[in-house]
Amino acid sequence: MKIVVLDGYTENPGDLSWDALKEFGELVVYDRTPVDNDEEIISRIGDAEVVYTNKTPINKHVIDTCKNMKMISLLATGYNVVDYQYAKEKGIPVTNVPTYGTASVGQFAMALLLEICHHIGHHNETVHEGKWQNHEDWCYWDYPLIELDNKTMGIIGFGKIGQTTGKLAKAMGMHVLAYDSYPNETGKAIAEYVSLDELLEKSDVIALHCPLFPETEGIINKENIAKMKDGVIILNNARGPLVVEQDLADALNSGKVYAAGLDVVSTEPIKGDNPLLKAKNCIITPHISWAPKESRQRIMDCAYENLKAYVEGTPQNVVNK
Repeated sequence: MKIVVLDGYTENPGDLSWDALKEFGELVVYDRTPVDNDEEIISRIGDAEVVYTNKTPINKHVIDTCKNMKMISLLATGYNVVDYQYAKEKGIPVTNVPTYGTASVGQFAMALLLEICHHIGHHNETVHEGKWQNHEDWCYWDYPLIELDNKTMGIIGFGKIGQTTGKLAKAMGMHVLAYDSYPNETGKAIAEYVSLDELLEKSDVIALHCPLFPETEGIINKENIAKMKDGVIILNNARGPLVVEQDLADALNSGKVYAAGLDVVSTEPIKGDNPLLKAKNCIITPHISWAPKESRQRIMDCAYENLKAYVEGTPQNVVNK
């Protein structure tokens, strides 16, 4: 059996091993594959039976041309880069990695928030540049410093990741509100479930941890921002299109939103004309919440288990049943 990994570098830049997949056949790993070149994607897949992809698209044309392809496996949770419905019509299971970064994504959300509250990176740089040793006062701060104790965090999307962030916020003395279509007992032990409007009105910090669905796309927009407290902080390390970026930029520049911490944007890599690049008090990181080695190892482990299950005739984590 031939196995191809189309874009393995972000999953494994060299600190992990693909060797476990070789147990099942010939393995070819490409670091990167052009995402806008169907013919190159087709050429690289060739006669492979199993194809792994992260962000390289596999569309109807690719599926029709690569006739030996029998399984498509995502090195991620999201699977929108694959025409999974058409793959289903062709009898090709599409598998994903459903849970791997819960701890790291929740941790990163709090890291964004703490950076906004204390600007640790900035103040470290000023010290190394000599500002402290030459300052007339014994200490200084260039931004307002924010204490989180007794403030309210509202979390939109309260699944495993949202609940992880909620636990961390609660441990820091915050009151946690949650909005989710499916409240559960585990969540009730962490947060108070409320309507979206109540969450928007009462929260000092709003964190997005919901999937990207038609009903959540653009959920942070000028109408909903108008319902928020003046000086609210917004965090998004879920999906970029949850935010109407021009609306958020306008709110940051006007001061309605005090700050935003974002690990995702609508188009990735970010484009130079994204209005958030020039917005006030906007921290943007390059979609790395998922990327600690521990999380990536869990992806690798699940990639192996997905292939093993397929070889044994009982595919698992199939998203297009």
